[in-house]
Amino acid sequence: MKHTIFALASAQGRAGVSVIRISGAQAFEAAARLTEKKLKPRHATYASLIYQGELIDQAVVIAFAGPHSFTGEDCVELHVHGSRAILDRLYAILGELGLRLAQPGEFSRRALENGKLDLTQAEAIADLVDAESEAQRQQALTQLGGGLRAQYEQWRGELMELLARLEVFIDFPDEDLPDDLAAAIRVRIDDLANRLDAAIADSQRGRQIREGYRIVILGEPNAGKSSLFNALLKAETAIVTPIAGTTRDVIEAQLRIGPYSVLLYDTAGLRETSELVEAEGIRRARAKADEADLRIWVINAGDPALPNDWRDGDLMVFNKLDEANEDGRRAVAGLCVSRETSVFGVSVNLGDGMAELIHAIENRVGEALANITFPAATRQRHIDRLNEARDQLIQARDAMRIAPELSAENVRSAIASFDALFGRYDVEGVLDLIFSSFCIGK
Repeated sequence: MKHTIFALASAQGRAGVSVIRISGAQAFEAAARLTEKKLKPRHATYASLIYQGELIDQAVVIAFAGPHSFTGEDCVELHVHGSRAILDRLYAILGELGLRLAQPGEFSRRALENGKLDLTQAEAIADLVDAESEAQRQQALTQLGGGLRAQYEQWRGELMELLARLEVFIDFPDEDLPDDLAAAIRVRIDDLANRLDAAIADSQRGRQIREGYRIVILGEPNAGKSSLFNALLKAETAIVTPIAGTTRDVIEAQLRIGPYSVLLYDTAGLRETSELVEAEGIRRARAKADEADLRIWVINAGDPALPNDWRDGDLMVFNKLDEANEDGRRAVAGLCVSRETSVFGVSVNLGDGMAELIHAIENRVGEALANITFPAATRQRHIDRLNEARDQLIQARDAMRIAPELSAENVRSAIASFDALFGRYDVEGVLDLIFSSFCIGK
């Protein structure tokens, strides 16, 4: 028998109200030991919490009878005054009553085990709790509401239909089957594989919304990277000095652009060096640049030169234009870059040109993340399973001409990838679909 568990369901620390959640077979019994009032499920009851004659607190108590609760078990919520002393005393009492402190995520895990959530929805709970931007909130709520599940169930259903057709093709070759059944199966396999490809390609947007859009500032020492970093954040976060190599490590800060969360990175100046600490900082800067969704190169307009490893889509920011002489300004104007790369002349210290640069950054983030619908994958786990399913479909298509039995096994493996996404595995569903979709017993 599972332990009855309890934990703080509201935020840690001092608060006007704190909520202790209890879940399990002993939840109602524990509540009855703390208050003599009769609890009506799904109704709030104002009650004195008393244990062995000691008044613990005045609270609001809400009971939820399983399976009509978050976990699917009997649950009780104690809405108490949010002092550390009250929480500590209630924790001690609940422990004396034989209840166990819940492990991280254990309430959601029980909800999953009791069929109240699937894995994608359980993940959405964590994302919703961590959401700091409007887009993160909307994406997490869409996923919690079954948005991903509906899409995955649709694709899984199509795979089940494919498997049913393959089983007929394999097991009843002498029946009066359509001549083009094999070709039709291959067409459907190709169509679904292409849609999974599109979902995988769009998965980067899901990651960018959930984790934050990563912007990395790069450039040589003393070009003004840290000054730009501080200017974008509107805070003195990075140390700025005239000494080259002041920034030795990657500095991360969060920035809000419209409804989106952005992770902004300041990095060590890129140059050849034998100094061990600086060299490690440069290595980390280059590694962070490889992970970037957008790279901003800061170049000293007094000595302008394009970096060797820039790529289309990067932003080129020629800083310190106010300090550059006429030759430097002409050199900046004469530098040739691709049409996909935007060039800006600014003076971070004076603020000249910053409005145009900030507007361009906002547009780039908006163009990358804005879409009417949210993507079909938000985590690496989803992407891995979608890749598996897509690869199995490609193998199934190729096997159709030589070994339909192998093709059916590939489709089964693709179905298993979706079952892994949900946290379940169903082998009997195929039989039901075969008999409901085809008149085999005629």
